[in-house]
Amino acid sequence: MVEWTMAVLMQHPEIMEKVKKELSDVVGVNNTVEEFHLSNLSYLNAVIKETFRLHPALPLLVPRCPARSVHLNGYTIPKGSRLFINMWCIHRDPRIWENPLEFRPERFLNDPDNSNHYGNDFRFMPFGSGRRKCPGIPLGEKLLFFILASLLHSFEWRLPHGTVLDMSGQFGIVMKKKEPILLIPTPRLTNLDANC
Repeated sequence: MVEWTMAVLMQHPEIMEKVKKELSDVVGVNNTVEEFHLSNLSYLNAVIKETFRLHPALPLLVPRCPARSVHLNGYTIPKGSRLFINMWCIHRDPRIWENPLEFRPERFLNDPDNSNHYGNDFRFMPFGSGRRKCPGIPLGEKLLFFILASLLHSFEWRLPHGTVLDMSGQFGIVMKKKEPILLIPTPRLTNLDANC
């Protein structure tokens, strides 16, 4: 998810600038990101959620098998059928999401219903839902958030000259970028101890 987030930020420099401004305002211009800063980085949190929406790590959730036959929306699902939940499609469904292919982190700031990512409303389930949701959500979220906040606050990022960013994904057990992203960092912070 670090790679997908960095890629979408390279595509949207105006969003990258908003993230950097939030980091400078919350963390301070020459301070390093600490864990206590994370709860005040609401725009970066929205960027991460929007990245999960458009580029879910698991495009198909763990299969389910109904214990009994079910009739749903005119379909009969026989007992024991293997069902896959296609999060990639749900997260891009225009009946659920306005302008679903547009990268717009604000949708997670302005609509409290979109903020629930624990799968309780079945619109946004990057980690699954119910008893089968990912048990590592708190750790994974905190690590992702901290890594991205640190990378974005500590460095300016750019693509190598002449590089065209390929946003194609490669389906598999996880949805990864088809072509890895290569970025060039330039330090932003000026008062860091060189011996760190």
